[in-house]
Amino acid sequence: MKNQIKTLLLLGVLSVVLIGIGAALGKGFLIGALVLSLAMNVGAYFFSDKLVLSMHGAQEVSPQQAPGLHRMVEELSRQAGIPKPRVFLMNEAQPNAFATGRNPEHGVVAVTAGILEVLDQRELRGVLAHELAHIKNRDILVSTIAAAVASAVTYLAHAVGLFGSMFMGRDEDEGEGLSPLQTLALALVAPIAATLIQMGISRSREYLADQTGAEISGDPEALALALQKLEAGAMAMPVEGQPATASLFIVSPFAGMQSILSLFSTHPRTEERVRRLREMASRMPSSRGWSTALPFAR
Repeated sequence: MKNQIKTLLLLGVLSVVLIGIGAALGKGFLIGALVLSLAMNVGAYFFSDKLVLSMHGAQEVSPQQAPGLHRMVEELSRQAGIPKPRVFLMNEAQPNAFATGRNPEHGVVAVTAGILEVLDQRELRGVLAHELAHIKNRDILVSTIAAAVASAVTYLAHAVGLFGSMFMGRDEDEGEGLSPLQTLALALVAPIAATLIQMGISRSREYLADQTGAEISGDPEALALALQKLEAGAMAMPVEGQPATASLFIVSPFAGMQSILSLFSTHPRTEERVRRLREMASRMPSSRGWSTALPFAR
C-alpha cells in the first residue's frame, strides 16, 4: 500500500508540474504537447513488447526447447493468478531479466542466457516471480502514463528553450507572459524535475514488484540472494547501449559503468531491496520446499 500511494503521489506531482507549465505558457501549448506525447506513448504502449524484444535480440522459446523454464513460469503464473506469459531468451552473458506486455493477457518474460548460468533453481524462481509481479501489477501501464506526462513536460520545456522570446511578457506590470529568468528556469529545470519524478516512480514500482514477487513465490530470501548475484554480474559485465530499456530489467544493466547513467539510475539500491526482502522473510513462514540450492535445468 505504501508503494502504491507513493506512485500515485509522484504521478500527481508530475501532473502538477505539467499543469503549472501549461498555465504559464497558455492552454494551446499545454494541449498540443499533451496530445503529441499521448499519441507517441499510446503507440509505445501497444508495441513496446515487440520493440524491446527486437532491440535485445530476444527469441521466443517453446516448452520443448526450455521445459524447466516453462514449468517454473507456469507454476508461478498460477500462484499469481495471471495467464502464463510468453517466454523469451536473450543471448547475452550478463545475468538479467525483464517483463513487458501491456496487460497480463499480453505478458512476456525474457531472461538472458547468463542468468540461467549464474542462478540456481530457487534464485531463478525468485526472479521470475518478481517479473510476473510487474505483469500482475500492470507496471507497463503505470510507466507509460508517467512517460506520457514526462514527455509533455519535456516538449513544453524544449519549446520554451527554442522559442523563449514568445513567452516573455511585453508588459510585466500587467503580469503577462514570463520573465527571462522564468523562461530559462522552465527550459532547464522542468525536464530535470520530470526525469527525477519518473525515476522515483520506477523505483517505487521495483520495490512493489519485489514485495509482490516474494508473496507469489513465498520465498523473499530467494530474490534477495538473486539480486546480490545479479548486481555482481552487472558490475563484472557492464553492457553498452540501450539506456531507454534499462528500467525494464530487474537490475540496472549499467551498474558497472562509471558514467552519468549511474547518477540517473531507474533502480533503487540493491542493498535496500535486499534489506526489505529479508525483513519480509523474517515475518513469513519458511520457503515452500526450496531450501536447497539446485542447479537450474532448462
